[in-house]
Amino acid sequence: MKILVTGGAGFIGSHLCRRLVGLGYHVICIDNLLTGTQDRIADLIEHNNFKFIKGDVTDRHSLDFAVLDQIYHLASPASPVHYQADPVKTTETVVFGTYNILQLAQRCRAKVLYASTSEIYGDPLVHPQRETYWGNVNPIGPRSCYDEGKRCAETLCHDFAIHRGVEAKIIRIFNTYGPAMSMNDGRVVPNFILQALGGNDLTVYGDGRQTRSFCYIEDLLASIFKVMATENDFLGPVNLGNTEAISVANLAKLIIKLTKSTSKVVLCPLPQDDPTQRCPDITYAYEKLGWRPIVSLQEGLEKTIAYYRWTLQYGFQATKSF
Repeated sequence: MKILVTGGAGFIGSHLCRRLVGLGYHVICIDNLLTGTQDRIADLIEHNNFKFIKGDVTDRHSLDFAVLDQIYHLASPASPVHYQADPVKTTETVVFGTYNILQLAQRCRAKVLYASTSEIYGDPLVHPQRETYWGNVNPIGPRSCYDEGKRCAETLCHDFAIHRGVEAKIIRIFNTYGPAMSMNDGRVVPNFILQALGGNDLTVYGDGRQTRSFCYIEDLLASIFKVMATENDFLGPVNLGNTEAISVANLAKLIIKLTKSTSKVVLCPLPQDDPTQRCPDITYAYEKLGWRPIVSLQEGLEKTIAYYRWTLQYGFQATKSF
């Protein structure tokens, strides 16, 4: 089986590529390396079943494939720090890139899984969020390039499936964490861990009472494979995430405890449009896929902290299992 992974040198993409190669599939990874890095896939480069292409999904010449069986479309900056750095490029990548991938899937008759996001719900007025909720999104705010871009890309997937016969599947990924998140990722888990390990104050935005839920990478991968294995008429969208909600302030305290750090918590102004609560309702995922996460927050954090300790001592992506 020949599989394309876009954004394959990113956090989730690199884990996915490694798992697919381990299962014996021929994997093509395409990434423009704006936020991804070849260090994440260094152990795969010489593998006979793996090919890396530096390319951009907005460039059709980078997508000149005649035969593909499956496409995992993950290409997009995911951290607010990164997608807000060039919002026009973010929208272009998410919308035009997805359009190009769907055309590729149509041409190759390939099954395509689209990685959407919980951010399509915006700052939700309902809690937890179900797939039937349409969201509360600011279309012209600092997060709009990503939020609205992903919403438009979901529309493209839906319409290519209904009107052009593409076998597309839409997943909405909630906060996911684990080894291989970059040092400058900008999201809360790596930020807090690195601040704690460095003995620096943990910066909590707002009053810290806003809540999040965090899914460990191995749980997410398990759900992704289950979605790709569904029957042809399964389109989604389906929420994938952990329902174990925690306040940002309590997350900071837990990481300080697990790292045995002497760091303190300091409060900073809350960014515009930052959601006050983010937690999935995964009833549909359980009913349709028989999936629910099994890794507890503490267990996942302990593995992630071990990764960052190792990385700080020996260098990024040193070979070690966590």
